[in-house]
Amino acid sequence: MILFVVTTLPDESTAERIVRLLLEKKLTACGTIIPGARSIYCWKDAIEDSHEVVVVFKIPENTASLFEGELRALHPYENPEIAAFEPTRFSQAYADWVIKSCS
Repeated sequence: MILFVVTTLPDESTAERIVRLLLEKKLTACGTIIPGARSIYCWKDAIEDSHEVVVVFKIPENTASLFEGELRALHPYENPEIAAFEPTRFSQAYADWVIKSCS
């Protein structure tokens, strides 16, 4: 089984650095960087409005805890968004590639 893990980061250069580090550690098969996100949220009793990038990582399910720990250690936010989703449908060849890329 594979997971998609979503996080937001402050800019593309930070996102690229983190994706590359996690790729080098074989903790993700791919990190898709989606620029142009805008997040409006409550933080410490204030409404914040931030431009961010979204990153979608593709990982094997059995490495989720290790992946989350590494991402949390690299992440610049005090309380980062790290949300994992199990895709309900995927090509077996794609899942095999994700798993092989992280072994």
